[in-house]
Amino acid sequence: MVEQVGAVGLGHDGIIYAATASVERGGAMLSAIRDLIYPPRCLSCPEETDVAGGLCATCWRDVQFISGPVCALCGTPVDGGGRAADLRCDECERHPRDWSAGRSAVVYGGAGRTVVLQLKHGDRLDIAPTLARWIARSAGDLIAAADMIAPVPLHWSRLVKRRYNQSAELVRALSPDKAVPDLLRRTRRTPSLDGATRGERGAILDGAIAIGPSRDVTGRRVLLVDDVLTTGATLGACARALRAGGAADVTICVLARVVRDAADPISYPNRRDPP
Repeated sequence: MVEQVGAVGLGHDGIIYAATASVERGGAMLSAIRDLIYPPRCLSCPEETDVAGGLCATCWRDVQFISGPVCALCGTPVDGGGRAADLRCDECERHPRDWSAGRSAVVYGGAGRTVVLQLKHGDRLDIAPTLARWIARSAGDLIAAADMIAPVPLHWSRLVKRRYNQSAELVRALSPDKAVPDLLRRTRRTPSLDGATRGERGAILDGAIAIGPSRDVTGRRVLLVDDVLTTGATLGACARALRAGGAADVTICVLARVVRDAADPISYPNRRDPP
């Protein structure tokens, strides 16, 4: 590696190719040494894995990847056939959405819930690229159609305390060329929505989200990204702000979807392993 990098005076093409090859070999060597000293571990638990960014066998079985028929607006698994664009879950039938289409990668539960919390509260920014790939698997069409991809924003005071916005990290990993991390902003700090009813969430978020300074969404197709979709109140507030600003279309994708039914707070229908 040292000899090739040192051959700087051999010619323009030689410099580029030699340096590139050296960096690649050096990077592979450093990765091998790192993995030997610090073996890759599961995204969800301390178990060692064969490759970085993977799940151990136990956690793999416990992550509920969403596939098959899904609600076209939120990505919830649904029963029935028909056109994919016409499928709706009960919640989206009862409560019309402010966006035109939506996807979810996993069900919020089990190891799926654990990886969300690792990213959100555990300072595990290293897992964002893997989780972004999960999202891309379910929302590839929405990503391709979007002009801009933006995260649900955090208020500056919460951002200072947490040090990063987990949704913005997903956006950066998902599509760097379309990512606009500061497209939206929180105009005021809002209390936690945990435990709040749908109506209470709407009241809390009313007027709390706006388009960022010097940002223009006129005629643009915007894809919103968040870590978890529960009732959709926060995503709805973001979508309304974008539509008010002239966005041509707003779609959403999330890492995890809270799936509810009358008998069980969180259920796992249509369990399937990812392709």
